[in-house]
Amino acid sequence: MTNENISRLLRPNIRDLVPYCSARAAYSGKDAIYLDANENSLGSAAGTNYNRYPDPTQSALKELIAGIKCVGKESIFLGNGSDEPIDLLIRSFCEPGVDNIIIMPPTYGMYAVSAAINNVAVREVFLTSEFQVDTARVLAATNEHSKLLFICSPNNPSGNLIDKDSIVTLLDHFKGVVVLDEAYIDFAADHSMTGRLSKYNNLVILQTCSKAWGLAGLRLGMALANPELIAILNKIKAPYNINAATQAIALTALASPNFINDQVQRIICERNRLSAALADCRCVINVFPSDANFLLVKVAYPKALYTHLKTDGIIVRNRSNDPLCDGCLRITVGDPTENNLLINSFKRYDEE
Repeated sequence: MTNENISRLLRPNIRDLVPYCSARAAYSGKDAIYLDANENSLGSAAGTNYNRYPDPTQSALKELIAGIKCVGKESIFLGNGSDEPIDLLIRSFCEPGVDNIIIMPPTYGMYAVSAAINNVAVREVFLTSEFQVDTARVLAATNEHSKLLFICSPNNPSGNLIDKDSIVTLLDHFKGVVVLDEAYIDFAADHSMTGRLSKYNNLVILQTCSKAWGLAGLRLGMALANPELIAILNKIKAPYNINAATQAIALTALASPNFINDQVQRIICERNRLSAALADCRCVINVFPSDANFLLVKVAYPKALYTHLKTDGIIVRNRSNDPLCDGCLRITVGDPTENNLLINSFKRYDEE
């Protein structure tokens, strides 16, 4: 797909929009006397220069992320979690009451919620019983108003990677933008598809600092795509969407890749241990293979077990109402102590 075709997919008002130019975007130099943004020039009780607006382009943080992700700075959009770029993509490409998005349940719920908030129709094509994509059915479900196709890999809540050949087939044949959500990719044996960004200008990859990087409380997500598509998101985002504290903390955290790699390996080891232990419990029917930092576990009586765990102070997610997830609990891999408590709670339930 050419950049001209991407432009045609845009809502006309977005294509013609003249973006807001903030004070900090208008001047990017340093060591200046800033009298341009109506800030409190005397400072704040919090100190740390929080009286000044943050860098609206997050330039230093993008420079660091570019090296980690092996993409250009101009191919990075930073948002308030991954939820912000999801919303911005829908607002950019989908005309309310006219266009639609394609999702493949069971999957991350915010795709449908963001579409509903924007009055955009959602077309659902369920994954197969193996939690994989039926590409023929997906493509058959599209029409000329299908602007975005969301794929979650590793998938939430099933935890598995989506077959890459299926993703490539959709990239080759879907006439809109393919949004590949890789929030959990750091826990998978396979690699990210960021290497395909140069080939497919209709590919957007969502990643996050909330999982492997352990920064869920900061709410920092990212979209990776060709520069022309990233420019669209930058055009319509709020001027200062990533605050100064988030940028500073993220710069510190992302500068320690060895720490993160160690954390990921420890979580994977705990995931394997937890999977084996739960599989031995009588109440467990199946522990699905996982490429993420959680397990989908099919049990005999999900409501009763969920209540039992909650009584023990352990909170999991009951996903029994999701398509293909009847009887399933989604369990995040905790630290060793938390996982031991979970295993012991399962064993006590078996004995009741």
